Amino acid sequence: MLQKTGRGLLALLLIVLEWTRPGLPSPLRPICDLRVLNHFIKEARDAEVAMKSCREGCSLSESVTVPQTTVDLDVWEKKNALEQAQEVQTGLWLLQQALSLLRTSVSNTELHSHIDTSIRNLLSINAVLRSLNIQEYTPPASAVGLEGTWRASSATDLLQVHVNFLRGKVHLLLSNAQACQQDVS
Repeated sequence: MLQKTGRGLLALLLIVLEWTRPGLPSPLRPICDLRVLNHFIKEARDAEVAMKSCREGCSLSESVTVPQTTVDLDVWEKKNALEQAQEVQTGLWLLQQALSLLRTSVSNTELHSHIDTSIRNLLSINAVLRSLNIQEYTPPASAVGLEGTWRASSATDLLQVHVNFLRGKVHLLLSNAQACQQDVS
């Protein structure tokens, strides 16, 4: 457990150090290695497994708005990069809001650690998006009326959405990011 946490913290530390390095003459170098995302997906799965085995003090106090995780590749590929980025950033914001509510609802201390890690990883993914020069998008103040969402009423559903969103739309956005495309001229 300590080794897994250490690796996650190391990845986050490297991102933050690169991002905050003083006197940086140029923008962040893009973080194109999908192993970073795969690590976040693994930690999200760990949280989901821990939630499934939780018997007490692990319920969601109210239903939450979460992003749709299904991806129609034809529709996705017809969207421009800005639309794709906005969809992912909105989904990350929704997940962060939902996980924060889950954190306050859950009394199981083992789950607190998993939820905290998941929230930190979502913030790290936003830092990765910034490193890829993906235009920052500020979602609306309320999730009411957002397209491409649904309501999750259980903690297990929420954590499953978290895993699937990272595996689907976030992976697609990062793997096709303009800053990561190799020039083969």
